Amino acid sequence: MAKALRSVAVAAVAASVCLLMFSSALAQQGGTVAPALPLPQGQRPGPGAVLEIPATRSQPQKAIPAPISPMAPQVGPELEIPSRALRSQPGYNQATVTVTDRNGTHITDLTKDDFRLYEDGVQRPIEFFRKDLNTPVSIGILVDTSGSMEPKIPQARAAIAEFIRNLNPRDDIFLFAFSDRPFMLQNFTTDHAAVMARLALLHAYGKTALFDVILDGLVMVSRGRYDKKALLVVTDGMDTASSSDLAQVIGQARRQGVLIYSIGIGDPNIGGGASLLLGPFGIGLGDDYDRVDARTLQLLSTETGAKTYIIREVGDGELLRQATESISNELREQYTLGFTSTDPARGGYRRLKVEVPGRPELAVRVRKGVTVGRSPETMAYGEDPH
Repeated sequence: MAKALRSVAVAAVAASVCLLMFSSALAQQGGTVAPALPLPQGQRPGPGAVLEIPATRSQPQKAIPAPISPMAPQVGPELEIPSRALRSQPGYNQATVTVTDRNGTHITDLTKDDFRLYEDGVQRPIEFFRKDLNTPVSIGILVDTSGSMEPKIPQARAAIAEFIRNLNPRDDIFLFAFSDRPFMLQNFTTDHAAVMARLALLHAYGKTALFDVILDGLVMVSRGRYDKKALLVVTDGMDTASSSDLAQVIGQARRQGVLIYSIGIGDPNIGGGASLLLGPFGIGLGDDYDRVDARTLQLLSTETGAKTYIIREVGDGELLRQATESISNELREQYTLGFTSTDPARGGYRRLKVEVPGRPELAVRVRKGVTVGRSPETMAYGEDPH
């Protein structure tokens, strides 16, 4: 009798283990994944903390720090970075510069002597120069999965997969989904196929915390191995759930110098509609539900020297694909200029301007300014800051 009872107990334990393994596998392969339960009123994950997708409704995950996985040595040409002596100088900064002709074609054959760099109107010597034709980048992909994205998720998956395929194979990437908070789908990795596989976990629900997720993305991308860093934000809405504001996002972006590219899906000119919120879900009752916050996206791109694409026709997968392809190509058709600010002990924000005086017909795009004074977010230069 005792032996029979032991056999039944062992069988029950084995069945439970199999059930748990099946649930975990289902979540990893893009099966139905329940949204996380709301945090207590007024609480959200702090910067650098994200939520992992829970395996079941009864097991919501708590906010956890995003760990950095060990990175294997990379194969390919040696990454050109400023000397340790230069980058340790007080007031040293770098800026990514994009140069195009009248047709929008990127110009990639310029030399250091072609550029002039000004800080608060005063010319500064260019102490480091690099053509970013094969320079790897640390990139964060932030995908809006709020309720209004439901019909757009398949096209977003396809476009982001195309974006990843066009990247430098050495780029390290992480993937966030976000609604009213960020969810880590893939930590930093150079295994691009692994990132594309995780796109199957994109599922739409909830509100939009755009400002919060960009702040979390900036914290996360600061941990990347490369000195050139970028975020790609794909969203179709207005911020409706953030505890932070636009000024905080701009301030952090200025301090870090991260390129913030964005793709807005929707019409930025409509307004006045209404929406009904039922718990975490939104139901559009008017045109405003399809409005995208183009002003905020464009402001962030302008501040950081990047670019915003607005896809007005919802469902236009080809335009979405072209936008992601354009961004991935641009990252490999830029320049990096390094310089030292005057009077770095004074600190603060300085306006930045870059010109190519010998080619006045060219358009030069660079971030609007730099914040003088080193911070942990600017420590990584092709090496693990940890």
